[in-house]
Amino acid sequence: MSEWATSRIRTIPDFPRKGVQFRDITTLLADPVGFRKAVDELVQLFAGVNIDKIAGIESRGFILGGAVAHQLSTGFIPLRKPGKLPYTTIGQDYQMEYGAGRLEMHIDAIKEGDFILLVDDLIATGGTAEAAVKLIQSVGAKILAACFVIDLPDLGGSQKLKDMGLEVVTLCEFKDD
Repeated sequence: MSEWATSRIRTIPDFPRKGVQFRDITTLLADPVGFRKAVDELVQLFAGVNIDKIAGIESRGFILGGAVAHQLSTGFIPLRKPGKLPYTTIGQDYQMEYGAGRLEMHIDAIKEGDFILLVDDLIATGGTAEAAVKLIQSVGAKILAACFVIDLPDLGGSQKLKDMGLEVVTLCEFKDD
């Protein structure tokens, strides 16, 4: 795993609730070398691969996914919370640690047979990422990999995606502390 990445990520104790160690990537994004290196490492893994679109999960996945899409010269699809997209949407409901959630995308954003790369900042329990995978697959697209800057392996999300048959790419991990 990448020491350069972990050294640029701030840990905020007891956020959003007591006992949680929040891994804040805004410090990595604000560092021009760190941000560039994170995008470059994700891009290098997929250079020359046929990718139709990058799908980014709201909201930090937009930042990373947009940069990756730009570097790979492909389109970007935002996966958003309900009511945020202006055109007709399809969605996928899911359960989170703190309640229920839903991801939506425009009905015409991804076509059957498209090759998609999923991007977000962090994989924890995997509920949001699993919903994103199901949403993308519901239109007949193929997910080439799910990419994250941070993995929290003790929470099981990356394993959940691997159990779904997906390649999971992460740049660094933080064990439960």
